[in-house]
Amino acid sequence: MARYTGPKTRISRRYNEPIFGDTKTLAKKAYPAGQHGKGKKRKQSEYAVQLAEKQKARFIYGILERQFENTFVKASRKKGVTGEVLLQMLESRLDNTVYRLGIAPTRRAARQLVVHKHIMVNGEVVNVPSVFLRAGDKVAVREKSKSLEAISNSLSIQGAKKYNWLEWDAKEMEGKVINLPPRQDIPENINEQLIVELYSK
Repeated sequence: MARYTGPKTRISRRYNEPIFGDTKTLAKKAYPAGQHGKGKKRKQSEYAVQLAEKQKARFIYGILERQFENTFVKASRKKGVTGEVLLQMLESRLDNTVYRLGIAPTRRAARQLVVHKHIMVNGEVVNVPSVFLRAGDKVAVREKSKSLEAISNSLSIQGAKKYNWLEWDAKEMEGKVINLPPRQDIPENINEQLIVELYSK
C-alpha cells in the first residue's frame, strides 16, 4: 500500500506545523529545512499558495495525490459547500476516525492498526484505511486486540479524544459516528477554499 515514507520533520518545518504529530524540532528550528531555509522568503504566486495548502492537507491526512483528487471529485458532486464537504470526507475516513477516537496516537499508527485487522466496523473486521464512515457506524477494537500494548498506551496517555461528532464507550472500546463533523469541529489548520480554487482552475 503506497504512502509517504520520506522525512517527516522536513515536511513539518516546510509548513511550520506539526503535520505528523508533535515534534521538538519545530520549537528549535521554526523555518524550512535546507541551506536557504533561513533566507528571506520570496513572495509566492497565488498558484503556489493554493498548491501548498493542498499538499499540506494531503500530508496531514496521509493521502497520495490521486486519492486526494478522487476525494475532491466526490466532494464536488455532493450537496453543500465543496471545501467543507471535502474536509468532512477526509475526517470520516476509517484511519482518521480511529485516530480521533484516541485508539492510536497518530494517523500513521491508526492506519497500521486497520491494515493489521485490529479494527472492526459495525461488527465486521475492516482492513481498508480509506473506507468512508457514515452517521451511525460503530468503530471498535477487535476483541483479541483489546490487550494490545499500543492501543492501551494510546488510550491511557491521551484518553478517548472528545469530539462532538463522535462518542466513545471505554468499557467496550467502541466508538460511534454520531454525524459528519461541521467545519467548526474540525481542528486542522487548513484553508479549504484555497484547495477548491486550485482544482477549479
